[in-house]
Amino acid sequence: MVAGLAVCVVSAACSGQAPAAIDSPSAGGTQTAPASGSPGDSPGSPTPASPAPSPSVPLPEVPVLHSKLLAKVPLALGMAMRTGDPVMYIVSRNGKVWALRGGRVDPTPVLNISKDVSMGGELGLLGLTFSPDGRYAYINYTDHHRDTNIVEYAWRDGRADVATRRLVLFAKQFFPNHKGGNLAFGPDGYLYIGLGDGGSNYTFGDPQGDPYRNAQNLNVLLGKMLRIEPRLPNGSLPPGGRPYLVPRSNPFVGRQGARPEIWAYGLRNPWRWSFDRSTGDLWIGDVGAGAREEIDMQPADSRGGQNYGWNALEGSVVWRTPPPGTVPPVYEYPHIGGRCAVVGGYVYRGAAIPALQGWYVFGDYCGGRIEALRLVAGQVAEGPTGLHLAGLVSFGQDKAGELYAISLEGGIYRLVP
Repeated sequence: MVAGLAVCVVSAACSGQAPAAIDSPSAGGTQTAPASGSPGDSPGSPTPASPAPSPSVPLPEVPVLHSKLLAKVPLALGMAMRTGDPVMYIVSRNGKVWALRGGRVDPTPVLNISKDVSMGGELGLLGLTFSPDGRYAYINYTDHHRDTNIVEYAWRDGRADVATRRLVLFAKQFFPNHKGGNLAFGPDGYLYIGLGDGGSNYTFGDPQGDPYRNAQNLNVLLGKMLRIEPRLPNGSLPPGGRPYLVPRSNPFVGRQGARPEIWAYGLRNPWRWSFDRSTGDLWIGDVGAGAREEIDMQPADSRGGQNYGWNALEGSVVWRTPPPGTVPPVYEYPHIGGRCAVVGGYVYRGAAIPALQGWYVFGDYCGGRIEALRLVAGQVAEGPTGLHLAGLVSFGQDKAGELYAISLEGGIYRLVP
């Protein structure tokens, strides 16, 4: 995605292009297969995936959904809920967080860091979450050098206390795309942070970016899912002036040449991902390059360390010999039917749509189509819900497990039967 996309994402009217913070297959101009290099390194032409086997068990059909407009928020990118608080907090890419109370948006943002946020390419304020006790807010944004900042604020009287700003994690970036952006506390109480591979506007002999092979390099944070502890369970700061602690159970703790913060790797741009509030499973929507979009699922009993294959693999498309033990996606789809950039969602656990119980709801920005899938006896049931949303960029979940779809055009929609 080129920096000029910042102009057109306001109206989300750029056909075939992904939004800021989601890379499109047309990023950086026309893409070609990488040139050949050393044997076994550059792939030449990718190897297409084999067709999926036919299901051997009866699979349920996706229920048809509708949407109800709740509010309009300019450049909306995400939504977060806070313990003990009925307010929906809406993230705007321009650096503002808005409070949605009873269907109305407060006229003054509850956090405004617009002066600190860069807005070119896939940059901006990209994510928000709250600590499990609701006392602290954590945001993910890119600064004027395009670098990733994870920042903590104390939450007081319904808004961020800007005097308490604390930098928790910093990641140096070199290109304006593939930043990831999502962050959330897992069922284990640790903070998970999804970072893209850092992208590129050029291929440098690599398929669709990641010229430095960040996603497979365990010595860098880019292209990873991170897992850290920004505060102790009693709410106190980590000892010794450290910005965070690394859980001892992280898979690469003590391994030479690997960052201990890493929980999983081999990701291209995990734009939106979530934990199943019922099972604890982690579902990751990882934006693909020119061929495949993928959804990865990490079971709740996982000990981490998964390698999801990028940039040797794009879904099941082979670009170069993949490392042993790479984990395939549970679902992938090609760039057909106007689709080109997956938007990860949530497993539905609400009560308003009984037929949707247990379905993972997700979508695609380029086509705007909202879909759902479900694993049944090792097979995938999937299909459209009947909903299309222009500018679809994110999903949200309230405390009752009901789902919301968010458009970069500004609409916050509740999914209803």
